[in-house]
Amino acid sequence: MTTLPGKYADFEGLRTQVVALRREGLSRRQIRDRVHIDNNDLLNRLLEGEPPPEWTKRPNAKDDLRDQARELRLQGLTYDQIQVELGCSKSSISLWVRDLPKPDRRDAKEQAKLAARKRWDHELAIRDEARQETKAAATREIGTLSDRELFIAGVALYWAEGTKDKPYARRESLLFINSDPNVITFYLRWLELLGVTRERMHFRVSIHESADVPEAEKFWADLAGVAPSLFQKATLKKHNPKTVRKNISEAYRGCLIVYVTKSADLYRRVEGAWYGIVLGADSAT
Repeated sequence: MTTLPGKYADFEGLRTQVVALRREGLSRRQIRDRVHIDNNDLLNRLLEGEPPPEWTKRPNAKDDLRDQARELRLQGLTYDQIQVELGCSKSSISLWVRDLPKPDRRDAKEQAKLAARKRWDHELAIRDEARQETKAAATREIGTLSDRELFIAGVALYWAEGTKDKPYARRESLLFINSDPNVITFYLRWLELLGVTRERMHFRVSIHESADVPEAEKFWADLAGVAPSLFQKATLKKHNPKTVRKNISEAYRGCLIVYVTKSADLYRRVEGAWYGIVLGADSAT
């Protein structure tokens, strides 16, 4: 039996008491206060081999880094590569992953390719950030449109994308087709500015025959704020086996055709406004 002088003479009895308190879930401080132990070295000896209760363990701020380092090591990264990825010291990395097998050494050409790929990915990320900031700044610069600005922008959009009257095919009416939801939203807002109600608009979807027509009609109906039942029969495009289609994702919803009834006078106004824009641009200083 280990004996100590004074109040700690019965070491084994004291250890039995301390271990029992530890297993009840008490912390070191609680045990020290309970049995009146002032000597930390003695307390360490009494608790030797007894794990602390879970509630006393503080979260380690480096636990996430450690897990990431181990994952990267398993992927075959070197200490230097892991250090670049995580920004921690190589001594810490060595401690965290030393039990893992060493990755196979890649040849110099492969390592050079990987390094070049990583530099290029970083460069692309920087470029994309700059690209998005340029777009955001341009968006903020536009601000709120006046009715006149909205009218002019709508005329230009229609003349670029809408159906136009030809000497060999008289079509003095507004008919517009597009696959971009933002373009359709803007066009419908422009028609509202011109006083065109939804009752005067006829809607129809133009889409490949292999697509989900009801889903496409529901999407465009929700966008236009009308019931799908008001849509005219969809125009289905036949599949050409010689053509490799790229618009085959779930986001493919074809095009929306918007036809405005009794719109001959309105069409003439749009055409006249377009030529006014052209003349105005010629005389701009």
